Parts: sequence; structure tokens; C-alpha cells
Amino acid sequence: MSQLHLIKLCVGIDSVEDLIAWRARNNPKGRESLSQHVTRMWPKRADELLAGGSLYWVIRGVIQARQRITALNEAIGQDGIRRCAIVMDPEIIRTAPAQRRAFQGWRYLQADDAPPDLSRKRPTDDTLPPDLNAALAEIGVL
Repeated sequence: MSQLHLIKLCVGIDSVEDLIAWRARNNPKGRESLSQHVTRMWPKRADELLAGGSLYWVIRGVIQARQRITALNEAIGQDGIRRCAIVMDPEIIRTAPAQRRAFQGWRYLQADDAPPDLSRKRPTDDTLPPDLNAALAEIGVL
């Protein structure tokens, strides 16, 4: 089975640091290991996602980070509608920047099209301001 990923806009977040801080603020006490995103649509290719896939976050028009998908759980909203809770490993892994146009919801991302992870030994050396990342990615430098 081939590996498949999801790509999602990280709305209201300006940097990877903002995403990390938001996750820390919004994890209930005693559930620090829980990191999930609830979405209306259930992925039809769930088996491929669960075979090592990640959710890649688009921040200010640029893929900048990912989280490994660990489960897809049913979540019933307050309105009684069934949704999909994409459960992720809490570790946020920085990726090489890759420009992406705006879209709604989430999209599948083939493993061959996913940007590589940045070195964990140098997590901040490779971090550029989001606007500069976007500009460089747009002209094909990154």
C-alpha cells in the first residue's frame, strides 16, 4: 500500500511557533498527547493515510510543518452531524518550505510531492520569516 498525506490550511496561524503555542493552549489538561483536527469530510483513502501519512500544514501560503496521522476517529458535533477527527502525533515537524495556493478543506498529497523534513539538529537555522519563505518558494528558489 502506498503512503499518502493530507494538506490543510492552518487558518489564523502566522508561523510554526504560533501553531505550537496554539496546540499547547488548546490541549485539555491531562490530555497533552492528544492533537487532532476535526473536519466535515471523511477521507475515502483512510488506509493509505494510516500507513504512515502526515497532515502537512500550509501557513501563510507555504507548507512549513507536518504532524504524523495516527488515527481517524468519528466525532459527532453539537449539531449531531458525524465528522472525522484526524488524530495526530503531537510532535510538530518542520518541513522545507513549499508554496501552495489557497484552497478549502483538505487535499490529498502524494508522498513524492511532500516537502522533506528540516534537520532536527538545526530546527531554527533553516527558519526564515514566512513572507520571505513564500517569496522564495514562489520564484522556485526553495
